[in-house]
Amino acid sequence: MRLRTLLLCCGLLFGSVATAKEAAPMAADVEVEKRMVAISEELRCLVCQNESLSGSHAELAQDLRREIRKMISDGKSDKEILDFMVARYGDFVRYRPPLKPTTWLLWGGPFVLMAGGLTALIAFLRRRARNGAAPALSEEEHRRAAALLDQSNS
Repeated sequence: MRLRTLLLCCGLLFGSVATAKEAAPMAADVEVEKRMVAISEELRCLVCQNESLSGSHAELAQDLRREIRKMISDGKSDKEILDFMVARYGDFVRYRPPLKPTTWLLWGGPFVLMAGGLTALIAFLRRRARNGAAPALSEEEHRRAAALLDQSNS
């Protein structure tokens, strides 16, 4: 019984080791790796789109990080690397695209949508308040309501 338990534990332990993935390659120079991480934090993963390039596990993200490492090793500045990525993939690749006519909607769109939503909400609430007031009862309707209440109370 103990032998079976020992074999089962060893099988589980070595089975999990067999399915482990190889670690992502890192630059030999720590400074290069720090710069690569800083630059890739500014860039959006084109596959995931809601994740930074440095945090993505997509193959394209790995290729782009490798390209950034190569450009750093070639002596390119951070601005040159970012400009290269924007030239290749457009302003969308940056988390904070520059403010220019082609990105005005990107920067102002959320505020325009919020203002439109608030305007629609205020109009709806005013219309509901105006139409929601109960009309005044006539004298005849007051008498009939009082009679019905008297009948239900007796």
